[in-house]
Amino acid sequence: MRGAKSAKWVAIAGVVALTATACGGSDSGDNSNRKVDPKGIVSYANGEPQNALQPSNTMEAYGSVVIDSLFTGLVHYDKKGDITYENAESVTPDKDSKVWTVKLKPGWKFHNGEAVTAKSYVDAWNWAADPANGQQNSAWYRDIQGYDAVHPAKGKAEKKAMSGLKVVDENTFTISLKSGIPYYAYKLVYAPFYPLPSAALKDPKKYGEAPVGNGPYKFQKWDHKKLISVRAWDGYKGANKPKNAGVDFKAYNKDTAAYADLKSDNVDSMPIVPNSEIANFKQDFGDRAIDMDFSALNTVNFAFYTKQWKDIDPKVLQGLSMAIDRDTIAKTVFHGTRESATGWVAKGVKGYQDDACGEYCKFDAKKAKQSIKDGGGVPGNKISIQYNADQPHKDWVVAVCNSITNATGVKCVGDPVTDFAADTEIRDQKKVKSMYRSGWVLDYPFNGNFLADLYGTGVDGNKGGFSDKKFDELTKKADAAKTIDDSAKLYQQAEKELVNTFPGIPLWYNKTLSAYSKNVKKVEFDQAGDPILTEVEVFEK
Repeated sequence: MRGAKSAKWVAIAGVVALTATACGGSDSGDNSNRKVDPKGIVSYANGEPQNALQPSNTMEAYGSVVIDSLFTGLVHYDKKGDITYENAESVTPDKDSKVWTVKLKPGWKFHNGEAVTAKSYVDAWNWAADPANGQQNSAWYRDIQGYDAVHPAKGKAEKKAMSGLKVVDENTFTISLKSGIPYYAYKLVYAPFYPLPSAALKDPKKYGEAPVGNGPYKFQKWDHKKLISVRAWDGYKGANKPKNAGVDFKAYNKDTAAYADLKSDNVDSMPIVPNSEIANFKQDFGDRAIDMDFSALNTVNFAFYTKQWKDIDPKVLQGLSMAIDRDTIAKTVFHGTRESATGWVAKGVKGYQDDACGEYCKFDAKKAKQSIKDGGGVPGNKISIQYNADQPHKDWVVAVCNSITNATGVKCVGDPVTDFAADTEIRDQKKVKSMYRSGWVLDYPFNGNFLADLYGTGVDGNKGGFSDKKFDELTKKADAAKTIDDSAKLYQQAEKELVNTFPGIPLWYNKTLSAYSKNVKKVEFDQAGDPILTEVEVFEK
């Protein structure tokens, strides 16, 4: 996904080492004698969130970065993949990993003074699971007993609350799953598992415009399509207390405009520099440039609900994948800052394997053309790739299309939409014409997050309508494994099965390429590609 953070939990510490390469954050020599202003405000180049600011209704980067500043979840993970407790004192499974007992750290409060209790979690999850409340992340509760009675695939809901959630006392609740999942604590990092104050459920519309969380920052204002302001909260109980007084998330609809402001010190950082500046940004910013790996994957996915791809022979899809010269595009468009993908799981997570896609992710024009022919050809002999024009996608989309057309004769064009909010809305409404640009950032460092959470039948992240019974059976088997290692291995089998159905075309593994202004120091990004805003320090002016 896009911008969500992760879970951590002591009992499974050290399951995976997340690898970060060179990153920014060092102090510039020009700033060595400058004093830090604890009342300083950090500015971050962002965009307009797709939806209201509700944790269970946010699945994109612009909203997620704000949500994560306002809330702290039960658990999280560090750079090594070790699980750490946040709002939870402990998260403990039974011997079958089917019943999980959550104990909260006492004394935590929401920004409005209301206590954060077990009921704050249970009520929030039950409310978000109810289809009447229209939360797009509701399927994240699908593992919990009683979810189907609250959110049935068809027909009317039988219940308003999941039977698998039980409040034991003020600071304790249990989660009973349909079947044991050894890595379930990892899932609890994601935003749908955040708590909500009682007011959020009484007037969700009002709350979504002015959210009240339990995190390091408190909401101040939202000037739509211009600015979202959050301010450091003195009552925060977590370890990551802000080293600044707040953050202004500035909305931009062009990355080039954000970059110009960054160079002029009118904004302090941005998610990623424009493609047009990749060759220059290190020279422009010197030791304030940031270049680091993070666990994300770029793909182009098929809208299987369209007439074009419905019941398509997978040979056609495999052929389109082989027609893309990933290595050359990485060298030219991305100036060597991308690595060609070899499967459907990002690097740096448990269960990553380096050749799941095999020959189908290797450029071979002759094989590509023959495979498409053997599969009956592309209907209409023309495809389009939808992308959001407010971020640097046009150049690589054009390059991918040129590669496909030159190799196979299939006409390929870009299909730009104004911004990310419009792009995601079209996907949600299942109105993509042919194919769409996609990218997924880890929610937790486990391969299942890139597989079951994206390509399982009916899950929230599955925007293309892909469905395959064999894949679903393999992921179900993986979830029922006794250990995390066994589960990861079974998910590897599920990933290899995707070559036979091809839900999307893996393109490149991502890097965070960013920079920061002369106004700040200690700017770093985490393994999910998100800025660690609480650590940023602002210089006195």
